[in-house]
Amino acid sequence: MMIDEGYIKFDIDWKQSPDKVVKANHPIFHHRDRMFDLGFIGHDTTHDVGFGNISFRESGNQFIISGTQTGHFVRIAPEHFCRVTHYHIAGNKLSCEGPIKASSESLTHAAIYELDPDINAVIHIHNNDMWQHYMDLLPTTKAEIPYGTPEMAREIFRLWRLPDLPQHKILIMAGHEGGIISFGKDFNEASERLEHYYEAMP
Repeated sequence: MMIDEGYIKFDIDWKQSPDKVVKANHPIFHHRDRMFDLGFIGHDTTHDVGFGNISFRESGNQFIISGTQTGHFVRIAPEHFCRVTHYHIAGNKLSCEGPIKASSESLTHAAIYELDPDINAVIHIHNNDMWQHYMDLLPTTKAEIPYGTPEMAREIFRLWRLPDLPQHKILIMAGHEGGIISFGKDFNEASERLEHYYEAMP
């Protein structure tokens, strides 16, 4: 399976601005760097591509997300985030503002925020061992569904109607090698889901 992480598949309207959209003391930095230290976010040297992203709901349907191709930064900074201001999942369109373009997974994050107003944090990682071990044991998207597309959003909506996803708050992306997404009411819950299942592997 070919890794195609990092390629934006939606129409993006980016309002470039030097203004930072998140303060340096926000919890997102601690949790993103924790994911990097675990190897869940990083840079694939074989394919020369960054992987993994993280976001939090700011208000309503707006959210702050790490920018495209920021996985290689050992420690992330405010200039590596942008604000998603509008999106249209069915139309495959997204608007964002800030010093960097939004992650290629932004539409997927948007879909997760639409599931429940109590979801305030989303983390997308890559770990092949977890991905292979939990395939079809945890909520799993269909293998033919590509990341970052309206089809992925609809697949997430489908899984949400089943009891396992609301309970576990983590899903396996079968068509996106190594791809796993967790979410929660805050970053503590979203991170705990990933670390719990990582540590539970034999």
